[in-house]
Amino acid sequence: MANRRLYDVCSLVSDVELKQTRPAFFKSIYGTLNHIMIGDRIWMGRFTGEEMSSQGLDGILYDEFEELCAARVLEDERITAFIEELDDDFLKGIITYKNNQGKIYRDSVNLLLAHFFNHQTHHRGQIHDMLTQTEIAPPSLDMHRVISP
Repeated sequence: MANRRLYDVCSLVSDVELKQTRPAFFKSIYGTLNHIMIGDRIWMGRFTGEEMSSQGLDGILYDEFEELCAARVLEDERITAFIEELDDDFLKGIITYKNNQGKIYRDSVNLLLAHFFNHQTHHRGQIHDMLTQTEIAPPSLDMHRVISP
């Protein structure tokens, strides 16, 4: 729901504004939207045991906003389906994975799931801030407003 709200507002911003370089780690609203998608795909791959190649954390997966938006809808559907099917055994598990720098980690699923959603929230907040630098008002992303609008 938060991603949908954010993308709905971003659809009102011009392509030039979306891709304008700003003082942000991933350089633009568009770069940060792509980073969230990259992170989601990497973590979903780790959760499901799929090998996920990475273009790097600052890659641009889709050149056009409409393509990125369509991919976001599909990825959110995938995430929702995955979360709905989780069981206690998985939640009590440990995942061993290699990060983008090649370092091996072994962490509890509970910690990684919390990180997964916190990562999205963190970067949506950065986009929210960058939207305040445009003429389009950012959406409310407060959890109690997203869950029960």
